[in-house]
Amino acid sequence: VKGYPFVAVMADFYSVERRKVMRALGAKVVLTPSMYAGLGMTAKARELAIANDWFLASQFENPANTEYHANTTGPEILSTFRSNGKTLDYFVSGYGSGGTFAGVSRVLKAGNPDTKVVISEPTDAALIASGIEQEREDGVAFDGVPSSVHEAWNPHVIAGWAPSFIPQLAQDAVDAGLVDELVTIDPKTGIQAAMDLAQSEGIFTGISGGSTFASALDVARRAPDGSNILAMLPDTMERYLSTELFDNIGEDMNEEERKIAYSTPNYVFEEEEGIKKQN
Repeated sequence: VKGYPFVAVMADFYSVERRKVMRALGAKVVLTPSMYAGLGMTAKARELAIANDWFLASQFENPANTEYHANTTGPEILSTFRSNGKTLDYFVSGYGSGGTFAGVSRVLKAGNPDTKVVISEPTDAALIASGIEQEREDGVAFDGVPSSVHEAWNPHVIAGWAPSFIPQLAQDAVDAGLVDELVTIDPKTGIQAAMDLAQSEGIFTGISGGSTFASALDVARRAPDGSNILAMLPDTMERYLSTELFDNIGEDMNEEERKIAYSTPNYVFEEEEGIKKQN
């Protein structure tokens, strides 16, 4: 909007749609090899910032990230529940940078200490739940940057979650006692939940959103009757067209769709006689 040049650095395992959206908005996108995981993209961003004297957002360590959500997202949630005469019993979220859940959780806890904060991680990358400390070093603008891939991390398809290290902002929230429960979710369950939301509720969220929703359903099964549960779904399904989320979504008509097409005689493709005879 203001014409600032912008360079986004991301690992090459993130979806093609993300790259194209950023480039369509005028950004330059620098990719890092997947073998370096999420740690590689953050290290490359720091390297570029130092070499070119660029401003580095440092979203994984910059407290402005947390403060933004403490000033906007958190109060909005509190206001919505209060205006409807309800209390929030559970707040369920995954984490990428950690800024959203850290800022929101702080405000929710201040407004109602009884609100339970539940954080979800992939089953193969339960970094916080492992209890293993993240190794860190000083950064360009902020300290606490990861210096190595976390011992508990394994590759997973929940893009944006558990990026091969525990972000400093997420760790700060854990250390402040803002997290009441840690749960894990199988990415396959998250993918199915995302499709269920799309096809049953018209909510078009991605794998991370589906994983958060699946985690919230798990909380709902265990929560007392009448509990109010809020799940944070920050992404959209359009960013996942080239990913595992759409593996079972075809481009061409399937058999059922062809039968519908041939149920009336006109404006159809030339098909094998078998399809025509079935109608």
